[in-house]
Amino acid sequence: MRFDDAHIEMAHGAGGKASRRLVEGLIAPAFANPALAALSDAAVTSFAGTRLATTADGYVVHPLRFNGGSIGELAVNGTVNDLAVSGARAHVLMATFILEAGMASSIVRAEVDAMAAAAKRAGVSIVGGDTKVVEHGKCDGMFITTFGVGEVDARAQLDPRSVKPGDCVLLSGPIGDHGITILLARGELELESEVSSDTRSVWPFVEALLATCPQSLRWMRDPTRGGVATSLNELVRECGLAIALREEDVPVNPQVRGACELLGLDPLHIANEGQFLAIVAANDAERALAAVRAVPGGERAALIGEVREKPVRTVLGVMPYGGTRAIDMLVGDPLPRIC
Repeated sequence: MRFDDAHIEMAHGAGGKASRRLVEGLIAPAFANPALAALSDAAVTSFAGTRLATTADGYVVHPLRFNGGSIGELAVNGTVNDLAVSGARAHVLMATFILEAGMASSIVRAEVDAMAAAAKRAGVSIVGGDTKVVEHGKCDGMFITTFGVGEVDARAQLDPRSVKPGDCVLLSGPIGDHGITILLARGELELESEVSSDTRSVWPFVEALLATCPQSLRWMRDPTRGGVATSLNELVRECGLAIALREEDVPVNPQVRGACELLGLDPLHIANEGQFLAIVAANDAERALAAVRAVPGGERAALIGEVREKPVRTVLGVMPYGGTRAIDMLVGDPLPRIC
């Protein structure tokens, strides 16, 4: 993609088309590194005979705390999940805090405690980092950046080029909870709902898949910014195939669906922080689904579509009555600063 935009806009951070243009057209070419070609959630490299996965991320969510989580918990889970969907169990994390002068120390303490608790649940150690303070009004409270390292499971052989027609699309659970939770937490809309963020580590589910059907597991991604639609569009661009998505099979909680209908949003474009997508061979799809459902929290996992040969590089939504629609990447930024 070419990057010809004259200014950086909020849409460039939404994870959709504008983000892709920024990364592919401006940032990645400057480094001229073959490892950046796939633009996956983590970089996999070999060191002393071991395959290591590394990932970096930044968290600027507003508000800092929301129903079901906070920026600190999000920072740990998001980093762990980027490694998990690359087939790696996270071992160590580093974190940088950018703090605004005048912020109450109790807020910082709460987020440090939230990170420590999330790291303990995920089985990862936070081994270092950095702290910076900027002038009042320059940071909106707190930003957190992370760097994570994990060892790639020997059973994981993930490659979008291995995806084949007939393969099945597996989704670990209901979509859109996180993005709608953040939207409602801002108090800008007269909507009330009990929706809660889905932030969690997805490694237990990935580990179950690797134990059950490693040879049939082709690709994984956690659909954060840009949602399920953007993640699947990125996949079809890389593999050169098509995906037919059975929209009635995509699990969406009623509160999320209702909020999206009122606001004119598509749940497929809403961010998630505790779900993942996987492509598995058709002959092992039911076993893979059963493995995810057997893990606590995975009871609503579903097979939601299949890979097809045509139309190439297209995600099609298939309606119950037989109609179809093209599902594109997220365009614009309807929900800024959600992670």
